[in-house]
Amino acid sequence: MKPSHEHEFEAAPGLPAPLPASERILWQGSPDWRLLGNEAFHLKTLSLYFALMVVLQAVLSWEPALGLSKNLMALMTSTLLASVALGLLALTAWLSASTTLYTITDKRIVMRIGIVLTLTFNLPFSRIQGAQIKNSKDGKGNIALDLQGPDRIAYLHLWPHARPWQLKQPQPMLRALPNVAEVGSLLHTSWEQGRHTIDNSSLSSHSGSNSLRVERKSIAISSTAMAQ
Repeated sequence: MKPSHEHEFEAAPGLPAPLPASERILWQGSPDWRLLGNEAFHLKTLSLYFALMVVLQAVLSWEPALGLSKNLMALMTSTLLASVALGLLALTAWLSASTTLYTITDKRIVMRIGIVLTLTFNLPFSRIQGAQIKNSKDGKGNIALDLQGPDRIAYLHLWPHARPWQLKQPQPMLRALPNVAEVGSLLHTSWEQGRHTIDNSSLSSHSGSNSLRVERKSIAISSTAMAQ
């Protein structure tokens, strides 16, 4: 039996169509599911919340007349329900990360996202006017892309791969990257090397792919904190 990936329709992993001969892949990667779970699905925050609720239940609802076993049974039921909820959220975060693949070429960024319905967003450098990096001490973080031009991608189509709270002008985000500084540097370098190739290409969000090039324009990458 030969191994296969789940996206059999792709010409290559993360790409719905073969790349033009003049274009090459520089980097591919997926989110770290634990970081994605904590940032997008708030697993750590919800774990603390449920733990606090169980403690409050033990303090405020303890009935000595019911006996130890019945009181503990009530607490165990609450703990079990909280664990199931957290487990489902963790599973969703893992599925979201495992089905996501970010690709950077020398001409564009491609985002393949979606658990049930797969969407591929082709983001040519000519439609990216800036990028903001949020990193942590362990080297993990996010890269938010500031788009220019009239085209926009709906926030709900992007989530959780969107910068939080940017609803009016949604910003695609390469999220929960294990090596965000390295990816950000590569993105900046690839832009600088490719900016002399000029083409007026458009932002697309479909399962197809076009031959896309970049305009002669500088891209600004800054390291700033982003709202969660």
